[in-house]
Amino acid sequence: MNYRTLGKTGLKVSEIGLGSECFVNHDEAFAMEMYECALSCGVNYFDLYNPEPYIRSNLGKAMEGRRDKFIIQGHICSAWIDGQYKRTRDMEQVRAAWEDMLTRLNTDYIDVGMIHYVDEQADYDRVFGGEVIEFAKELKSKGLIRHMGMSTHNPKIALQAVNTGLIEVLMLSVNPAYDMLPSNEDVNTLFEEETFSGNVLSNIDPEREELYRICEAKGVAVTVMKPYAGGALLEEKSSPFGVKLTVPQCLHYCLTRPGAASVLAGAKTCDELKEAAAYSGLPESEREFASVLANAPAHSFSDKCMYCGHCAPCTAGIDIASVNKFTDLCEAQGDVPETVREHYAALSAKASDCVECGSCEKNCPFGVHIIKAMKRAVQIFGQ
Repeated sequence: MNYRTLGKTGLKVSEIGLGSECFVNHDEAFAMEMYECALSCGVNYFDLYNPEPYIRSNLGKAMEGRRDKFIIQGHICSAWIDGQYKRTRDMEQVRAAWEDMLTRLNTDYIDVGMIHYVDEQADYDRVFGGEVIEFAKELKSKGLIRHMGMSTHNPKIALQAVNTGLIEVLMLSVNPAYDMLPSNEDVNTLFEEETFSGNVLSNIDPEREELYRICEAKGVAVTVMKPYAGGALLEEKSSPFGVKLTVPQCLHYCLTRPGAASVLAGAKTCDELKEAAAYSGLPESEREFASVLANAPAHSFSDKCMYCGHCAPCTAGIDIASVNKFTDLCEAQGDVPETVREHYAALSAKASDCVECGSCEKNCPFGVHIIKAMKRAVQIFGQ
């Protein structure tokens, strides 16, 4: 397992994490098996959006005596009311649900406190202009949460939250299909076949592109949900691209997005979890998604650097994907952040080392004008 820094939190998290959806309608024995499987695979990052009492209690039992093995992303405003899951902004319910989570987990802190499921502008205004954000700040000031996050499916809302400076971790639905879609307050549209019908979508949506770059520049970590688009990308029949992707290809796409730290891969069995966790040890040839997306019969990407590294090897030793990522970050910011300048300076070969041989452009499946991009980097960084 590889580990990444969770943005400015400094936490080291497994690049493959585990959510709580797989535990629904399963007993304690199943939960214990899945948690043991996760730990044996090197997984240390766990999302707990689900408020069902037995799911929280089972996680508490799994953590007993080894709390340090678990980095928990626990959700604020996710409650169990009258036998049903409910996203709530009622502060009495919010506080009660929070206390229930700490009690059932038998812990006195949550590593990342996620403000749960903010997709609509009116809801965002209510959350960040009212009692919910004040409650989250209170929890952080008391050490009950170590870091503050938010979950959303809407990049427009995500960008607003990131720009407040309060959010350290962003849980976002990410995959190559969703990345083509513009912002929408109705999360259900992400799952509808009609959304992708017709040959009308191409390239990454500008708002999503900006969001990823801003997250990287500000040190806001992205933790990924829906990496397989609910399984649609794993089957040719349901994939909006008209071709199936493999689990490693989906994971690699997510983990090459700027700011991405951990993918909370869906897994219904230990074998599925092991398949996802095996990603970290796979050769590049088995992760590579570029040729699939670039040659898809519908909705293919073109003339956009996807940071996939397919252009390598460079005859001058330039890490082209990183150069393009740093350049894009500066253009999105309209400035050259000091951290980005330092990261660029640390590269062993700079854009100015480009000899314009063109081999990278022949290798790039997305038709990116790489020589032009290297010249752009030289203008920005001076070398």
